[in-house]
Amino acid sequence: ITEGQSHIDEKVVTGESFPVKKEAGQEVIGATINQEGFFKFRATKVGKNTLLYQIIRMVEEAQASRAPIQNLVDRISEYFVPAVVVLAAVTFVGWYFFGDLNLRASLMRMIAVLVISCPCAMGLATPTALVVGIGRAAKFGIILKGGAALETAYKLNTLVFDKTGTLTIGKPAVTDFVLLPPAPVDQGKAIYLAATVEQGSEHPLSRAIIEKGKGQGQLGQVKNFQAISGMGIYGKVEGQEIEIGNNAYAEKINVDVSFYRKELERLQNEAKTVVFMFVNKKPTALIAMADTLKPYAKEAIAELKKMGKEIVMMTGDNKRTGEAIAKLVGIDRVFAEVLPQNKADMVKKLQEEGKVVGMVGDGINDSPALAQADIGIAVGSGTDVAIETGEIILVKDDLRDVVTAIQLSGKTIK
Repeated sequence: ITEGQSHIDEKVVTGESFPVKKEAGQEVIGATINQEGFFKFRATKVGKNTLLYQIIRMVEEAQASRAPIQNLVDRISEYFVPAVVVLAAVTFVGWYFFGDLNLRASLMRMIAVLVISCPCAMGLATPTALVVGIGRAAKFGIILKGGAALETAYKLNTLVFDKTGTLTIGKPAVTDFVLLPPAPVDQGKAIYLAATVEQGSEHPLSRAIIEKGKGQGQLGQVKNFQAISGMGIYGKVEGQEIEIGNNAYAEKINVDVSFYRKELERLQNEAKTVVFMFVNKKPTALIAMADTLKPYAKEAIAELKKMGKEIVMMTGDNKRTGEAIAKLVGIDRVFAEVLPQNKADMVKKLQEEGKVVGMVGDGINDSPALAQADIGIAVGSGTDVAIETGEIILVKDDLRDVVTAIQLSGKTIK
């Protein structure tokens, strides 16, 4: 950036769920989204040097270096067919030379052995079962790219989940709105006032508070709005002074919030972004925001654990946020602060431990890992690159379909 500042939504590349503040002198990444404001930037890398191109190259390399899955029936047939031919020949020789039968009768017995033992039935039954399995999966909203995915899915013993956009929705939401006694207004009114004043702000977190306030009905008008960069906002609503900001903002307006430190730390330890709300300079509420879990994420993880699968979470987000989300969803092993180009290496590392790895992801940043994994499972609401790379696509964006795909694979192969 050569001039100006903004908040950039980088989750498509880095996996960071909250928009990141950027100002003059800082680098921005191609394919990320400017959330607010105006700035000028200079392209320092173009074409083959961009991060996006490098990720695409890694996807191609991972796909090219993948060993093709050998079909079970082909392996059996490799030994079975020659064995049947040899057995038929032995039958002919036995009856013709040692069994006192003429040529016609000996040939009939040889042909009988060939026809009855012929592996045609096995050769026909396998593709039929695969076609039925793939069709059944499609009815559940699971797209399998060919029989290979169906053949391998049931062998997976380790599943790696991306955090942002896969386990979580990928955009901040208000998780807690805690009134601080003695609050001058009730909770409903406090939410209404907070959402109304936030209408003046372009900050991405403001949208989460506005969404929360829409449940209280039509929002009012804000007057004398001011935004203090990196601290908070001020505005007048219905004649009352409403301020929302962090600790630094509380110090700036000389309001002592030390009494509420314990509650603040409790929410922060849950990896939530927390701000204070003041009405006429009185501490009124603590507003906590976080990236929220997708519906049924917990149930899907619990079911996979019941099946004896090892579950790993991989995220570009910071360690504290990653571990808080993992704890919430029931995952024990977390790789945090993983750069996009290192995600495939992490999958490789698990494979080197002798594990059959399935990767579940949705973003451009997940695609090298999806390609590297034994099976890449792409969430349907994700980017085109992820969907193109994955071998199993979950159309409904429901993580319980990971369980369904594995169970369906097992039953088809059986």
